[in-house]
Amino acid sequence: MKKRRPVQSALVLCILLLSTTLGNLAWANEDSDSASLSYSFAIVPQQSASRLATLWGPVFSYIRETTGVKLQFKTAKNIPEFEKRLAAGDYDFAYMNPYHFTVFNQDPGYQAVAVRKGQPIRGIMVVRKDSSIQSMAELEGQALAFPAPAAFAASVLPRAQLSRDNIAFNAKYVSSHDSVYLGVAKGLFAAGGGVKRTFNNTDSAVSKQLKILWTSEAFTPHAIAAHPRVNHKAYKLVQQALVNMINNPEGKVLLQSLKIKNGLITATDSDWDDVRSLGLELLNQLISQ
Repeated sequence: MKKRRPVQSALVLCILLLSTTLGNLAWANEDSDSASLSYSFAIVPQQSASRLATLWGPVFSYIRETTGVKLQFKTAKNIPEFEKRLAAGDYDFAYMNPYHFTVFNQDPGYQAVAVRKGQPIRGIMVVRKDSSIQSMAELEGQALAFPAPAAFAASVLPRAQLSRDNIAFNAKYVSSHDSVYLGVAKGLFAAGGGVKRTFNNTDSAVSKQLKILWTSEAFTPHAIAAHPRVNHKAYKLVQQALVNMINNPEGKVLLQSLKIKNGLITATDSDWDDVRSLGLELLNQLISQ
């Protein structure tokens, strides 16, 4: 029996070393796989799909080059469809409005990744430059364009202001911010809702025909968020790449094209408590229909 003990001990040691090696290999494979997997990254359709792809495609290429994480551009034909897909958890990563995040953070559990630094979101109402309308009160009884019922700054905030001021209006939903601006520029609507970032990003041939009539108070801006199924390493790689863009010459240029002038910072779910405090229930009602 005594002669066998060294052999048994050596066998046990070999088994332990093999188990440790296999475990380390599995961990290494998990880490490497996280950087080579492909993830969908959806952008809220505030503008046309072609315009969004032009703006965000280079950002996704930059992230792939710097991290190895492949991001596939996704959007939807309109904001309500985008909301349904978020509710179903169809997207791995998504750029969504502040109200969207407060809802889809609860279910299916999207987690904050990043947010614009020092650029709170403000809703606006625009009219034609040659319009005689000088105040929101003059919109009484008018047809007004909005992107979608639950578009936070471009629809929820201005409609709430109109309602608080007892101004009756006829809301028309036209799918995107660009459609709002174009419709107002063409004289199809007396005014329309949007946000400063998309207004500054829309076709200059359209924006030069418009002026801002009203601006809302400030709120935490759009969230970049990840579905909980996203590999943690990939989540961190994408987050770090987004936050570090402002410190890279190429990244900084890409941010400027998105009108994100101060860069992005890491975000936590509680950053949108200012939006939660409004107690909005509209989107829950729309999704359940």
